[in-house]
Amino acid sequence: MLHHNQLRTLLLLLLLLGLGAFSHATEVTTPLRGSGDLAVVVERASGSVVVIDTTHYQRLHRITDLGDLSHASMVFSRDARYAFLFGRDGGLSKIDLLRGERVKRVVQAGNSIGGAISSDGRWVAVANYEPGGVRLFASDTLAPVADIPATISSAAPHRDASGAVLPLSETAAAPLAARSKVVGLVDAPQQQLLVALYDSGEIWRIDLRQPTAPQVSRYLGIGKQPYDALITPDGRFYLAGLFGEDGMALLDLWYPEQGVRRVLHHYGRGEQRLPVYKMPHLEGWAVAGREALVPAVGHHQLLILDTEQWQQRAAISLPGQPVFVMARPDGRQVWVNFAHPNNDMVVVIDVPSRQIIKQLQPGRAVLHMEFTPRGEAVWISSRDDNRIRVYDTATFALLAELPAERPSGIFMSARAHRTGL
Repeated sequence: MLHHNQLRTLLLLLLLLGLGAFSHATEVTTPLRGSGDLAVVVERASGSVVVIDTTHYQRLHRITDLGDLSHASMVFSRDARYAFLFGRDGGLSKIDLLRGERVKRVVQAGNSIGGAISSDGRWVAVANYEPGGVRLFASDTLAPVADIPATISSAAPHRDASGAVLPLSETAAAPLAARSKVVGLVDAPQQQLLVALYDSGEIWRIDLRQPTAPQVSRYLGIGKQPYDALITPDGRFYLAGLFGEDGMALLDLWYPEQGVRRVLHHYGRGEQRLPVYKMPHLEGWAVAGREALVPAVGHHQLLILDTEQWQQRAAISLPGQPVFVMARPDGRQVWVNFAHPNNDMVVVIDVPSRQIIKQLQPGRAVLHMEFTPRGEAVWISSRDDNRIRVYDTATFALLAELPAERPSGIFMSARAHRTGL
C-alpha cells in the first residue's frame, strides 16, 4: 500500500504527464502560420473583410461588423500581423490577421477618407473630411494621441523670389477660420506624415517626433482643390494632383525648405475636358524606373513624366478614363483599370515600348488591383461579379478565382514594409 506522500507524488506526476500530452496535442493540432503572404479583401457592401492565403488561394477568415466600407483602405502593423482599416463612416478598426478577428473598433469622426501608419509603426493616423483634420492613435491600443484640425489660414501664400511657396509654421500662421477636408495622407521617412487640404489648397508636413504635440509645416497656395496625392517609393517626393486647375504640386522632402513647386501646369491648357466619372487614385500612380505614369484627369490618357525634372515626356492614349495605374514591382509593365462605362476592362502597357500589349476582361466593375510582392501575379476585384481573379503577369493566364461579396480594395500584408502604403 502506497504511503500518503508517495500517492501525492504519483498523482502529481500523472497530472504533469497529462498536461504535457495536452500541450503536445495543442501544438500538433494548431497550425502555425506567418503573415507575409496574407491579403485582406474589402467587401464594401456588407461591412466585412476576407483574409486570404495568397500562396494557396484560400479564404481563411471573414470578419464582419466593420461599418461603412464604401470607400475603405488599410495599412499594416510593422510585424504584418495586424491591419488597420479606415471606413468611410469615420470608423478605425484593428484586425488580427492570424486569429481572424476584430481586436477593436473606434468611430473617431463623421466622415474619413483613409489613413497612414508612422515609419516606426507606433502611431496610426486618420484623414477626415468631417470634421476636417488628422487624428492620431496608438497602434497597440487605438487610444487617441493627438487631434490636428485642418484649419484654413487666411494668410496669403509666402513665396520666395522665384515664386515658390515657402513653408509657414503652425505658430506663425495668421488667424484661423473654417476647416478643410484632407486627402492624400501618407507616411514619410523620419516620422513624418504628409497631407493635402482640398478646400484651401495646401500641403501639410507633420512631424511626429513629439506625437502628443505634432509640429506642422504649412505650404500654402499650391493650387486649386488637391484631390489626392502620393509619395514616391523612395519616400522623397510628394505629389498632389489638382482637380480645380491643370497641373500638380510637388514637394521634395530632401529640401522641404525650398517649398512646393508646380509641375505640368501647362497640361491640357485650352483643351476640352471630358466628364469625370471617377477620380483617379493617385496612390495607384505607377513609378517605373526613372519615369512616372500618371492618369490625366478628364482625358483618356496616361502622362509619362521623368522623375528627375518632373516634366512630361510623352502620353499614352487609352480606351477610357484611367482610375488605378499600377506598376508591376519590376517596373516593366503597368496595369490600368477604368471608370464607367469601361470598368470591365484592364489593359497592360509595356513600359519600354509604351504600347498596350494586352487587354483583359476580368469581370464587371473592376475596382482594384494588387500585385504580389515580387510581381509574378496580380489580384483583381470584380465588384459586380462577386469575384477576385488572379492572373499570371507573364502569360496573362487565369490562375485562380475566389468568391467575395461586392469586393473592392485588395491589400497585401507586404505593404507593411513599403513607404506610403
